[in-house]
Amino acid sequence: MSFDPDAVETIAFDSYGTIVDVTAVAEPLSEHVESPDAVSKLWRNRSLLYATVGNAIGEYDSFFEMNCHALRYALETLGIDLSEDEREEVLSTYHELPVFDDVREGMERLHDAGYDLYVVSNGSEEMLESMVEHADLGDLIAETVSADEIEQFKPDPGLYEHAADRIGTPIEEITFVAAGWWDVPGAMNAGMQGVWVNRQDTLWGPYEADPDMTVETFVEFADELGV
Repeated sequence: MSFDPDAVETIAFDSYGTIVDVTAVAEPLSEHVESPDAVSKLWRNRSLLYATVGNAIGEYDSFFEMNCHALRYALETLGIDLSEDEREEVLSTYHELPVFDDVREGMERLHDAGYDLYVVSNGSEEMLESMVEHADLGDLIAETVSADEIEQFKPDPGLYEHAADRIGTPIEEITFVAAGWWDVPGAMNAGMQGVWVNRQDTLWGPYEADPDMTVETFVEFADELGV
């Protein structure tokens, strides 16, 4: 499927890995462990797996709670012993993750062109509130939509459909922008146009459908929309 710019009424963004850089948790981890990158990757992957399994078995913990469990798993798997205070210190960095350099410019151009911008995220409501505040994007983002609201995580269709209802735009007129190779196909499956921000120069999954558009930055996406 090819991208249809004329069908774009509203633009929704993922948060973690798309707007803010989750790999930055390696820096505070480096103060406590010798292999921060290994812990960071295992931590992130495990939290996403917990979300997928939670959907499948009908159990829900907030994404922050799952992050706590996933960090504990990563540390114990790699044989690293951190105190509860040290774990809390590392977890707190999720409230202050750095914003990718292209985000502000790209969002400003889209906002000034008249698009309403939203965040649709597995993150808990508190996490999203602190992310928007720390990223200083409150003037550009109309609202955030959290998995907490329906206790269901992406990439199941429920959260994308709930977001469309909340936003009040037909789902086929919403374009979803995300770095997650698992997130964009979820949005497309739910009926949105999907834009993949390939921030890590990785491979698209073995899916029948390609992204409606692939870009490297928000600025490139704004260029493609001609704004």
